[in-house]
Formats: sequence, C-alpha cells, structure tokens
Amino acid sequence: MKVKGEARERIIQTAAYLFQLQGYHATGLNQIIKESGSPRGSVYYHFPNGKEELAIEAVKYTGEYIEKQIKESMAKSLDPVEAIQHFISVTANQFNDPERIEGIPVGLLASETALISEPLRCICVEVFKNWADIFADKLMQYGYEKDEAEDLGMTINSMIEGGVMFSLAHKDKGPLLLISKQIPYILRKKG
Repeated sequence: MKVKGEARERIIQTAAYLFQLQGYHATGLNQIIKESGSPRGSVYYHFPNGKEELAIEAVKYTGEYIEKQIKESMAKSLDPVEAIQHFISVTANQFNDPERIEGIPVGLLASETALISEPLRCICVEVFKNWADIFADKLMQYGYEKDEAEDLGMTINSMIEGGVMFSLAHKDKGPLLLISKQIPYILRKKG
C-alpha cells in the first residue's frame, strides 16, 4: 500500500536531481513526470502552481538534507574548526563521483532564478541563512560573540557555496579542500 506522501516526495526528489543536473530552465514538468514515474495528474495535484512551486519544494527538500549534514558534522567535534572541516570533507567527497552529487541545486537555482522569481529567491535566501546559522551557533558555543559568529557563519557558508561551484566547474574537489585548509586562519583560536 502506498502512502499518500510517497508520490509527492518522489516528484520532489526527482525535480531536485534534475534541477541539479541540468538547471531550472532546462528541466520541464514532462521530464519530471517521466523520470519520477508519476502520473501527470499527481504532479498537478501536488503542485497546482506548476514548476515554480515544485522548485520551491525541491529547494526546501535540499535545504533540509544539507542542514542535517551540517548538524551531524557540527556534532563530530567540540572544536568548530574540526567540525566545519568535517562538513567540507563530506561535501568534497561527493566529487569522487560527480554524477551522484546531492544537495547542490540551491546555489544553482539561486543563480539561475534570483532575478526572475521572487518566491524562489526568497526560499534560497532562507535556506542559505539556515545553514549559516548552524555554523554561527557552533561558533557561539565555542565562545564567539553573536555578531561575530553570525558574520563568520555567513562567510563560511559563502565560501563553501563558492567552493561547490568551483568544484562543479572543475569536476574536482580541490577547491573545497583548499577552503577547508583556510578555516583555521579564518577562525582564530579562542581561549
């Protein structure tokens, strides 16, 4: 017996993958329907406002997926340098098999749609802020003041996002590993 949410989840996962693989504009609803194995009606039932609504849900889905990875990495060590480097390492290791990278479409969708879709731009900003806030929380636990921790959280998240884009372009994890090496210099030791 299928649970009602299974079809919706499968459609969102398929859309997230296709947006990552080929971009928002190159991905059509017909392809998402075909690749997800869902009946045409279920896509329109779950996403009556079309592709933009589906893309928003794909960004939320990806945001939660990456948020979980960041939280798991932050729990790996009391030292924020080690915890952040762990997250970067996990992210970089996805580039060992570039065809199977997960969690990238937020940056790609933001760059592709920020000037043409306010709802998509807003959800991307929200997801990026959530990720940066996790880094900031870790830094505050370590003794950073709130304002400095928030600035550093945004900086670190921006560096990682940029590293992901460079790594995608190069089809190589080297740019992310370079960012990881810089984390100790950015986060001067407290104490």
